[in-house]
Amino acid sequence: MTWMLIRLVLTLAFVGGVLWFAARLAKRRGLGQAGGLIEVVARQRMGRASSVTVVRIADRVLVVGATEEQVTLLAEVDGEAVEEALRERQPAAGEPAATPATGVLAGSVFDRGGWTAIVAQLRERTVRR
Repeated sequence: MTWMLIRLVLTLAFVGGVLWFAARLAKRRGLGQAGGLIEVVARQRMGRASSVTVVRIADRVLVVGATEEQVTLLAEVDGEAVEEALRERQPAAGEPAATPATGVLAGSVFDRGGWTAIVAQLRERTVRR
């Protein structure tokens, strides 16, 4: 019994060490850094394997359609119009705010801001008026 517990602790320590090493390596190579040249402003899934993404690259804002096979430039939008639309969508002072989606996990299942927004919408739907 104690040998199994020791083995479990050593295995967890090994896995933790590998994850720590991978995180340091990724940080050293510049992966996962927020505030880079390319920023995903917004993403909307359109189907199982397709999405429309608004991307800011330096001072240009592009609307891109992405599927499993290709990425297509749909339009170039005015950056000021995008900023104003984002300001309009921000919650009022009393409402819970979702964290902005930046970094490697932005828009993925692991994005905390996405889950926060989903929970806020579900709460809004279940409130009795």
